[in-house]
Amino acid sequence: MELGSKTLIMGILNVTPDSFSDGGRYFKPETAIARAWQIAEEGADILDIGGESTRPGSQSISSEEELRRVLPVLDVLKDKYPLPISIDTSKKEVAIAALERGVSMVNDITSLQKEPGIGFEAARYGAALILMHMRGEPRNMQLLAKSKDILAEIEIWAQEAVARARSFGISSDRIVLDPGIGFGKTVRQNFEILRNLNRLSAFGFPVLVGTSRKSFIRAILEKSNGGDIAWGTGATIAASILFGAHIVRVHDVAAMREIADVTDAFMQ
Repeated sequence: MELGSKTLIMGILNVTPDSFSDGGRYFKPETAIARAWQIAEEGADILDIGGESTRPGSQSISSEEELRRVLPVLDVLKDKYPLPISIDTSKKEVAIAALERGVSMVNDITSLQKEPGIGFEAARYGAALILMHMRGEPRNMQLLAKSKDILAEIEIWAQEAVARARSFGISSDRIVLDPGIGFGKTVRQNFEILRNLNRLSAFGFPVLVGTSRKSFIRAILEKSNGGDIAWGTGATIAASILFGAHIVRVHDVAAMREIADVTDAFMQ
């Protein structure tokens, strides 16, 4: 994929009953498949499919349950879908099943710390690997003590995560770094990370940012979980691009495509 000429849009498809923003909406295979095609039509560049919620406080599910959720969707889309597909998983069995069905990216929020074998499988299939920074685990990440220097912590993580990926034979042109907005960070730390994306891009890898519908935006806008924050999300998408993001991961694809295209025009 060409990076740099325009910001790439990664469209989110949660095949879950309990994701923080759209839990249950696309849980049935037929609705998930319809949404996948809609995401492509709305201008996405990548489709990211996940079968397990990683919202704060969420509990992990079994590999069998995760496979039961995502495979019916992948089986229909394989060989037909026009966009590269990413599988959002931290389980080796799920990654293998997805790669066997033509998925070209693995989005691992644990950056190979939970199941390092994902790195070997990604390398074997020549897939891209998204490495994300997370403090703790989804079930406890918002309960941890505040990081004293979140930017330094992310820089140390990036060095270790890249070295880990390379140890499994993943080539440098297949690695993407994600600072993990919202995953164990405070509201102000999320803004600090976005303002300083150059410190992450300095490692020489594409940077993916996921701010869509996250609670730090709600905190600024003083809106409850039921309130719409599409405009607030759009502001963070524009800022992410201006500060150096190459890929933005979003729910509202059509609107964020427009925001990305206009913001990209400032960079030309």
